[in-house]
Amino acid sequence: MDKIKRIKELITLINKLNYHYYVLDDPLIADREYDFIYDELVNLEKETGIVLPDSPTKQVGDTVLEGFKKHTHIAKLYSLDKCNNFQELESWINGIKKDFGDIDYSVEYKYDGLKMTITYENGELICAATRGNGYVGEDVTNQVLTIKSVPLRIPYKGKVVVEGEAMMKLSVLNEYNKTALEPLKNARNAAAGAIRNLDPKVTGSRNLSMFFYGVPYIEGKKFDTYLEMIQFLKDNDFPMYDYLKMEKSVSKIEELIDEIDKDKKNLDILIDGVVIKVNDFKIREKLGVTAKFPKWAVGYKFEAQELTTKLNQVVWQVGRTGKLTPIAEVDPVELAGATIKRATLNNYGDILRKGVKINSKVFVRRSNEVIPEILKVATVDESCYDVPKPTVCPSCGELLVEEGANLFCTNYYGCPEQIEDRINHYCQRNAMNIEGISGKTITMLRKNLNVKSVLDLYSIKKEDLLRLEKFAEKKAEKLINQIERSKNPKFANFIFALGINGVGEKTAKDLAKHFATLDDLKSANLEDLTQIDEVGLIIAQNIYDYFNDEKNIDLLSGLASVGLNIEYPTQEITQNTTFTGKTIVLTGDLENFTRSELTATLESYGAKVTSSVSKKTDLVIVGENAGSKLNKAKELGVQIMYEPELLEKLK
Repeated sequence: MDKIKRIKELITLINKLNYHYYVLDDPLIADREYDFIYDELVNLEKETGIVLPDSPTKQVGDTVLEGFKKHTHIAKLYSLDKCNNFQELESWINGIKKDFGDIDYSVEYKYDGLKMTITYENGELICAATRGNGYVGEDVTNQVLTIKSVPLRIPYKGKVVVEGEAMMKLSVLNEYNKTALEPLKNARNAAAGAIRNLDPKVTGSRNLSMFFYGVPYIEGKKFDTYLEMIQFLKDNDFPMYDYLKMEKSVSKIEELIDEIDKDKKNLDILIDGVVIKVNDFKIREKLGVTAKFPKWAVGYKFEAQELTTKLNQVVWQVGRTGKLTPIAEVDPVELAGATIKRATLNNYGDILRKGVKINSKVFVRRSNEVIPEILKVATVDESCYDVPKPTVCPSCGELLVEEGANLFCTNYYGCPEQIEDRINHYCQRNAMNIEGISGKTITMLRKNLNVKSVLDLYSIKKEDLLRLEKFAEKKAEKLINQIERSKNPKFANFIFALGINGVGEKTAKDLAKHFATLDDLKSANLEDLTQIDEVGLIIAQNIYDYFNDEKNIDLLSGLASVGLNIEYPTQEITQNTTFTGKTIVLTGDLENFTRSELTATLESYGAKVTSSVSKKTDLVIVGENAGSKLNKAKELGVQIMYEPELLEKLK
């Protein structure tokens, strides 16, 4: 291999990637893939001893977009060196230990946001800027002024530059998307796009947060330790995320990293790793810096949640409501502990908005066991072409109807995929809980026993099943028993099992609490339905339409005739001054309850159990290994109850 030629190729490629990442906020590949390319260049430069003038290893980023005024940083902003495993982390710490012995290290979250600096003079905010290439960034003062948590004035009167991360909290992203004409898919890109939008009103509408962690420049003051710097930020009212640990041993640091990795799914912000820094500034000074990063800090990167891959084709699935969902089939890629071969594209409008094409390179994201999703296009070339828009249903051949961004098959009672998906939904655990029915079994029942609705399940006989492939005596008997047992569902489970559009488990529970019987629910008008919290006009209309559809009326009548006996909740709520009327959040691992069991118990006392801690929360019940929700409760002064006290109260 011609190493000089390869170095030149890598420099050209990385500079192009840097321009798209730092300047356009439009990355072409995922961070993990970039790291592999960058490491190859670093290794080749070490081998050859040649570092060309335009090598990206000599600088932090690239040129600045002309849309904003340029801002020259007083002090250079460095990137972070990285490690991807404990062996690399131990090597970094042991290298420092040789010269300085056992010293203190800080352990913090590595934020997945937009790094920025803010300059204060005479106690007043005078400028905010993006990191840019580390030397020159973009002046985004007007945009940052819309972030309410950023102080406009601080007690310290000397000139000071502070650094932090602009972020969009996940809870804010969810709220924003409820009313947004074009929902945002990624909190990091949402923050970056807001800060770099020329209209500050757009920035303000995103309700961003900013968390601070550094002081790259200060007049009239000197810090001896990182903790002292952090205290300065706190004393001057800079918002900080409530997580900072100090440790000496590498084993303890690794334990903290494991804990953070486990708990990150419970955080209200995006993080992609952990930052470890030397606490003592005299040691920092002796360790020094490279052209790109300080030698006294390192970023431990978690396993990639996002990668690029090739989109080979798009297939269309038909759901129980007739809505078509495009599924992208991609080159297999290892992501977050799984091999990803398929990812969702939501609807045809999503395909158009993202510019997805067959043969294009696309970003795939998988986080916290969520179904993989195509985020956007990375690159296209001459081999790419538009995703064909279907005109007929792939399951039954019916002409499709277009409603907004979605395509629908209107053959509700004759489309095989719709029929099977409705039966599958009806049988799932949180609905009628009929065990032993898989998607393949449902297809077999439809094709061989003419099962076309959930009502047909109750006419299946044991001898019918024995004629089917892979159905022996024991398996057939078990399925018949499961179907028979499902005739006694809880009211909330039955409502959810009906598959009414927009009615999930939470709404089904609310309906079951509000209406005494199925007859009461069937006779409810729109005004009755919209009185329930979180039931808006659209869902209310869906419920009303369902119970006034002639075929659904026949279905419910048929279910009653085969012996369906709904178990209604006791309408009289057990009074308990500890829990009645309280909004409660559960966090951590509970020893004596499952989450669903404790939720049901608390709801029987008239409590409302929610998933996130806010000012409206009355009580947080805490088990082992509790994380950010416990910290949030302490921060807001919310009452906290640990499991032993809970057991006493429940007695």
